[in-house]
Amino acid sequence: MNIKPTPPSTKDGKKKSTRYLDIEFTDEFDQINYLECKTFNIKNVDTTQRSFYLSPSEDFKVTANAHHFAICYEINVVGRKGKNNIYKCNSWKILNLEALQLDVKYEFNSDNAGMYNEKLILAEGKI
Repeated sequence: MNIKPTPPSTKDGKKKSTRYLDIEFTDEFDQINYLECKTFNIKNVDTTQRSFYLSPSEDFKVTANAHHFAICYEINVVGRKGKNNIYKCNSWKILNLEALQLDVKYEFNSDNAGMYNEKLILAEGKI
């Protein structure tokens, strides 16, 4: 199989490594595929902790009708070296995300420039 993984491109052709998705590759059938890389702890794999999110944006990386997969690695701490943990990969899974059920979270948000804009300050001081 001759698969050539690349960082995905936005609709403007920019290569981008942040946000969903991590890798784009074309398979032997000339089909585009998207791959997300994840790690998990077996102790909380059955919990409701958020493990996947997708936020469409102006420079969205999903630009084709493609298969969506995730490769997930079970990671455990097996020791320490000084102040650092030593990790071991115990298992892996490849998931087909086509049937993944998603929740929609409507959210209002702001960045620091908007939040601390001079027009919003009612009072301020030094301590």
